[in-house]
Amino acid sequence: MHLSHNLLSGKGKYLFGLILLTFISVICAAFSITDSDDFVFARREVLLRKIGHELLLQSGDSTSRVLPVKKITENEYQIRFENDLTFEPASLVDITRRILAKDPLTNDYVVNVLNCDNSSVAYGYAISKNKKDDIVACIGREQAKACYRLSIKFNSAAINTPNNGYLLGSLSFLTFVGFIFLRSVKPRKALSDVEYTNLYTLGSVMFDSKNRKLTINGKTIDLTGTETRVLLIFALSPNEIIERSRLQKEIWEDEGVIVGRSLDMFISKLRKKLESDPNINIVVIRSKGYKLEISHQESAQ
Repeated sequence: MHLSHNLLSGKGKYLFGLILLTFISVICAAFSITDSDDFVFARREVLLRKIGHELLLQSGDSTSRVLPVKKITENEYQIRFENDLTFEPASLVDITRRILAKDPLTNDYVVNVLNCDNSSVAYGYAISKNKKDDIVACIGREQAKACYRLSIKFNSAAINTPNNGYLLGSLSFLTFVGFIFLRSVKPRKALSDVEYTNLYTLGSVMFDSKNRKLTINGKTIDLTGTETRVLLIFALSPNEIIERSRLQKEIWEDEGVIVGRSLDMFISKLRKKLESDPNINIVVIRSKGYKLEISHQESAQ
């Protein structure tokens, strides 16, 4: 009875540990994603400034400045210029498509050339990862020299998809590592709290579970680890039927493979080691399991 309770307690600790590890994984993944995003967006702003630089060169201006890129929303930026400029739509489309191809999070985006004085759209187009979905018109008309701002709005789905992949990948990996680690200490560790704290008197036999020994009429007999674990279950419930499935589960569950004949083999070995005391015997209860029969039941010390 105590053993089953201890095992349940061990499983509770295992579940708590797994939940805690998952929580830590989420925090770590979140910080990792934030750091990754900061780098990606900083790199994106450099690419946007390069667009502004090439647009000035195409306009014949190699001396005036591209002003700092302004972030309007999470997915929208504006490229501003120190002086007025002119541009050819075909050249602008080619420049943005070529440079933004280097941005790993850029698939779809919309470009609008805005007039500085009233923010009206002087020219606009949309670029898609699938070229047949591009929306580009009037590319042969050179625009008059004026004050322009270049607004570029990115599709937010292109940003969220990689982030979700990083998060799920991190969680899956860390949860797998946690499962392997916690499983290695799962029920066997729980057993040890009971296994190594008591001496049991079984008839004339003294069972020392801590040191894995039997003492019978002054003679000491060594037990293997598995023999000790099997006998401990019987010692905690003498003269009670122990189901075969319970013995298999509690002894071999954490090893992943249960071999039916292994239990019979260990029961047979224990019988031989206990045979010096005729008042003790492990008997088979047909269709149910086993019972440790003690003619004169003793209590645990």
